[in-house]
Amino acid sequence: MSLTLSDVTHISDLALLELSDDQARKTLGQLNGIFELVNQMSTVDTTGIEPLSHPIAVCMPDLSLRLREDAVLEPNLRDTYQKSAPATQDGLYLVPKVIE
Repeated sequence: MSLTLSDVTHISDLALLELSDDQARKTLGQLNGIFELVNQMSTVDTTGIEPLSHPIAVCMPDLSLRLREDAVLEPNLRDTYQKSAPATQDGLYLVPKVIE
């Protein structure tokens, strides 16, 4: 897949972006470069390769990122925070209805 300059200007119009001619040409090159990279990656044979839970795990196995233990580290202070609220119910803040 390859884009043309008119495609880039059309996309920028849809996104409400103002691009100069130089910016549009630069963006065209960058987008076509991305599409070329995707095409190259699609040709790679991945038969028998198991997906990774997180790609960085290959380089840094000790880094757990979002897969860390899900533990509560702070106390629940909701009741303390809600004491200053004008109205609460069942742990929720009550506010005036603004939409009819």
